[in-house]
Amino acid sequence: MICPNCSHPDDKVVDSRSAHDGRAIRRRRECLKCGVRFTTYETIEAPLQVIKRDGSREDFSKEKLLTGLRRACQKRPVSIGTLEDVVAAIQHQFEQLHLREVHSQEIGKMIMERLRAIDEVAYVRFASVYRQFKDVTDFLDEARRLRTPAPGESQAR
Repeated sequence: MICPNCSHPDDKVVDSRSAHDGRAIRRRRECLKCGVRFTTYETIEAPLQVIKRDGSREDFSKEKLLTGLRRACQKRPVSIGTLEDVVAAIQHQFEQLHLREVHSQEIGKMIMERLRAIDEVAYVRFASVYRQFKDVTDFLDEARRLRTPAPGESQAR
């Protein structure tokens, strides 16, 4: 561990305790050069597993999520920063829940909720892939649903 004060690479641990409901270890350290004390936290990094429709599993990929969002928002007035915020919010939600695995359908629902508020065209594009639209009537049905406010939305748009 590098000292945050003097960048010296050596320190000693002066105290260790359980933290974050046992999901981390809190360590008090002391720099062997300048004597400054600082705290570090150690956590286990277990990648979130996504359960796909066919039952297979793969590691959660924020890059894959961002690619799907970019595709849905192609040629739409949605900034990359907004899309990165959506991905970060979804990832943060999973971290807060301490999930080990999540169904891809749940991720799709979360993305659709956010896209609906950001851009309706991108929402329908994403929905067409996520819900596997078969023909134009599926698009029309989704467009009609867009005209119906989601729970918590006002009627005026």
